[in-house]
Amino acid sequence: MPRSARLMLPLYLLACLLALGGLGALWYGLGKPVLLPDAASPTHKLQCASYTPFDKDQSPFDQPFRLRPARMDADLALLAERFQCIRTYSMTGLEAIPALARKHGLKLMIGAWVNANVADTDKEVALLIASAKANPDVVTAVIVGNEALLRKEVTGERMAELIERVKRQVQVPVTYADVWEFWLQHPQVATAVDFLTIHLLPYWEDDPRGIDEALAHVAEVRQVFGTQFAPKDIVIGETGWPSEGRQRETAVPSRVNEALFIRGFVAMAERNGWRYNLIEAFDQPWKRASEGAVGGYWGLYDADRQDKGVLEGPVSNLALWPQWLVASAVLMFAALLLAGRPRNVQAALLLPLLAAIGAGSLGLWGELMRTNARFAAEWLWAVLLAGLNVLVLAHGVLALARREGWRERLFAWLEARAGWWLLAAGFAAAVSMLAMVVDPRYRSFPSAALLLPALVYLLRPVAARRAEVALLAFIVGAGVLPQLYQEGLQNQQAWVWAVVSVLMVGALWRSLRKT
Repeated sequence: MPRSARLMLPLYLLACLLALGGLGALWYGLGKPVLLPDAASPTHKLQCASYTPFDKDQSPFDQPFRLRPARMDADLALLAERFQCIRTYSMTGLEAIPALARKHGLKLMIGAWVNANVADTDKEVALLIASAKANPDVVTAVIVGNEALLRKEVTGERMAELIERVKRQVQVPVTYADVWEFWLQHPQVATAVDFLTIHLLPYWEDDPRGIDEALAHVAEVRQVFGTQFAPKDIVIGETGWPSEGRQRETAVPSRVNEALFIRGFVAMAERNGWRYNLIEAFDQPWKRASEGAVGGYWGLYDADRQDKGVLEGPVSNLALWPQWLVASAVLMFAALLLAGRPRNVQAALLLPLLAAIGAGSLGLWGELMRTNARFAAEWLWAVLLAGLNVLVLAHGVLALARREGWRERLFAWLEARAGWWLLAAGFAAAVSMLAMVVDPRYRSFPSAALLLPALVYLLRPVAARRAEVALLAFIVGAGVLPQLYQEGLQNQQAWVWAVVSVLMVGALWRSLRKT
């Protein structure tokens, strides 16, 4: 027996062990628990948290609009374990909140939703006034409008008039809430309120702040407002960090970063005697429709009311990492079983590596879509790309195998259609690149879904239709630098997407040379 044949089996087994270890390192690296100082406990309650009473299948745009009293009761019971008060944003459907807050020992900052519709706004304001008068024991302040100036739905003068109307009829302090810059742009509103409620969300700033700079930015803005608007008090009415979604410049959403921000902010706020409200109590999936995936993941608890580990205890970016590791390992060995015996020593080393890359990238794509997909069309897109990856993985591992019988027939079928798999991957990359250049704000990077096709067809080029391949290569290649420029050179997710795009351009270019 030739020496290379004798070496093949031990080398293949060693490569399998190394590939499996790589998958383990990938998933454990993503999900390993991180220990941080606690922010809250049953004996140390925090000040206030934003509360919207929607279950994970509900939205404020539902028709008919129905909230669930049992859900609100259970929510307030849970929040009372960690908070002294809650902040609400609208009066419609929340008539039972004061009684429930009283039941669970919570105070309230209640809000009226103000928009461009005068009749709707007047109705909300009337309900706000009535609730404040009827519940002086639990309502500590009222908030007339939330980010209405940001949305350009009212003028500063209109906002000031509404605030004065409420102040004349209630005995509790009256405020308005908006992103901090809009207080500087509308000084008449600051004059009208009893205290200022400012929103400080470093992730959403026009100049996003990474987690390392976020708390310093909050402290700087809070100090400026405390000085400029003295003696009026300043309440940080919203601050927080998202646990999922796309990176913005240096601002990376993750559960660990959310915990770092929240725990660090609480310590800083309590050290300085600041009043604050955290956004938000529970993840709100409905917000993903208008704010991208990131909009649904600002909660301290998830949409199922499960603790995300943000306030206390160990926190993990990916609590499901053991399940994804098992799923990836099963997929890797399924790919190896499909391939059978490697063709030669080189294939014995490459087969487990390719199977691990395919299994890992499919797992990453699955996790991304589990948290990021918002609509049926996005789920369809995700499933189609996953199916494409399965076909490419099967094609790639069979190309490295000794093929006989059904394996040879399956490979021949895949090989005959490989040009279409490349075109499909190139089309997905081109569409994604156009979206990332033209309208990127709420879109996630599809790097995991296109890494495997780019690698397989870069290393093993296939013939495809020349005109289409050339067009796709141009679109993908032309977008690399513009998307990097837009995202900022410190955006690691943008760099990964740029690398995958360059690999895809290489695969398409090699196809042109083969055709």
